[in-house]
Amino acid sequence: MDKKLWNRRDWIMGMGALGAGLATGGLLRPAMAADAPLTVGFIYVGPHDDYGYNQSHAEAVAAVKKMPGIKTIEEENVPETQVVQKSMQGMISQDGAKLIFPTSFGYFDPHTLALAGKNSDVRFAHCGGLWSEGKHPANAGSFFGYIDEGQYLNGVIAGHTTKSKKLGFIAAKPIPQVLRNINAFTMGARSVDPSITTTVIFTGDWSMPVKEAEATNSLADQGIDVFTMHVDGPKVIVETAAKRGKFVCGYHASQAKLAPKAYLTGAEWNWATPYKTIIEAAKSGKPHPNFVRGGLKDGFVKTSAYGPSVSEKARKHADDIKAKMMKGKFDIFAGELKDNTGKVVIPKGKVFEQTAIELEGMNYLVEGVIGKI
Repeated sequence: MDKKLWNRRDWIMGMGALGAGLATGGLLRPAMAADAPLTVGFIYVGPHDDYGYNQSHAEAVAAVKKMPGIKTIEEENVPETQVVQKSMQGMISQDGAKLIFPTSFGYFDPHTLALAGKNSDVRFAHCGGLWSEGKHPANAGSFFGYIDEGQYLNGVIAGHTTKSKKLGFIAAKPIPQVLRNINAFTMGARSVDPSITTTVIFTGDWSMPVKEAEATNSLADQGIDVFTMHVDGPKVIVETAAKRGKFVCGYHASQAKLAPKAYLTGAEWNWATPYKTIIEAAKSGKPHPNFVRGGLKDGFVKTSAYGPSVSEKARKHADDIKAKMMKGKFDIFAGELKDNTGKVVIPKGKVFEQTAIELEGMNYLVEGVIGKI
């Protein structure tokens, strides 16, 4: 990472005595020239090298840095509190940022919305939030990817690999994006064998390494032999499962080198695709893309290479489904579909394409998942 990856909050606190001077513009930079680079800020909730969510964003920023006419600013380990508002305002006031990517789910409401209201000439592109026209500022927006496609394929591979027919999913919070992944993973596995179950444990937050290790060991003790997850940094889960002689399907970025023999495949982000779309709009003066989504066929997500323990049968099955996804001809969520209490959540004959707004508000666990929201 470059020298701009630093803790802006400490600098702002240390410069508190100069607040009056900054307010009058005495220490502000002059207005940017017409041909000046576009300054873009990126904020991470955790470390940029976490083998997970934050690393997936940092890898995409590395691609953005190669774009002409772009200057990037990065800040890591920024909590989902008022602190992120200070970080964003610092990027705007001190660095002249005109586009900011607050990447963590909890940054959206109220933090990104508050800053967007105060800085009408700055664009805010939030990862994961549900932007609504007429409700939220026009200079704000959200982007996300249909990584449940990758988790469905993870489930297919897990379904072919498991001996116990018991899979494990360690998740942070039961928000719609997480539930969508749990459900897709389970449905992928049950497409191989309907008797397979997925036991889910919610840790309560995005980065809880002690709880993640405890959850992994607890599930291993229950006979789970293939794991996946939706936490910011999967490193602890991957390494703990491997030590217990279990298999893992990764998430966010590739964790293959952490456990080469245990790693089966993974669902990875390719944030460079939406980043570039949103940045190009800002550079050209086009309207801010407020709601950006895409899946495998759009290059928003990708899959990890298969590990040595994945059978040829499993590879062929997953590759066949992936080919359909790449053509837009595979729908994960189609009826009849029941939740894990027996209630029909998608009626027979009803199909939700990936773009369906109903999926953005998913609030159930499907049949085959052992756990509660």
